[in-house]
Amino acid sequence: MAFPLLFRTFAAMMDLFDLLFLAVALAMDCFTVSMVSGAILQRQVWKVILQISFLFGLFQAMMPLLGWLGTTYVQQYIEAYDHWIAFALLAFIGIRMIREAFMPEEERFFNPRKLRTQILLAIATSIDALAVGISFVCTGYHTLRSLTLPLWIIGIVSFVFAIIGNLLGIRFGKIGKRFKPELIGGLILIGIGCKILYTHLT
Repeated sequence: MAFPLLFRTFAAMMDLFDLLFLAVALAMDCFTVSMVSGAILQRQVWKVILQISFLFGLFQAMMPLLGWLGTTYVQQYIEAYDHWIAFALLAFIGIRMIREAFMPEEERFFNPRKLRTQILLAIATSIDALAVGISFVCTGYHTLRSLTLPLWIIGIVSFVFAIIGNLLGIRFGKIGKRFKPELIGGLILIGIGCKILYTHLT
């Protein structure tokens, strides 16, 4: 009797580790973009940091749910275009940031304090997670209840990584202020978009 129980416990732990690794992988883009936001903020504005982090965590958790819900009806459309949408959004924001690195501060579009910018970044970094929802269907998550734990783990990990990214960005942004964080951030965003595109196309 003890062996089957031990086996089930071990299997559950392995599933949990798999989910944690998946959540960390999804959170890396949030972490990188949050560092850019922190470098531009230059100081610890906790209201902004928590708001950005919450939105990143929320969208990272919601996108797999949308992918899971829409698998039956729109799977082929999600798989065909999600990476192009993510690339287009990230490239658009990145190019704007590079341009604004050479503009007066009051004329800049990219401002991590603005809700519009935060939502746009949250969407751009989480669209790729739609495909995760499709993979959940194929790995035994057949009910909404079974998705509760994975979605919470993904959301919380992204939230925490976004906070850490912002704090690191603030620290290094102060050190490297003369290097124009908007310019570096724009290049990073375009790089993330290219990575997403390359991963899907290959």
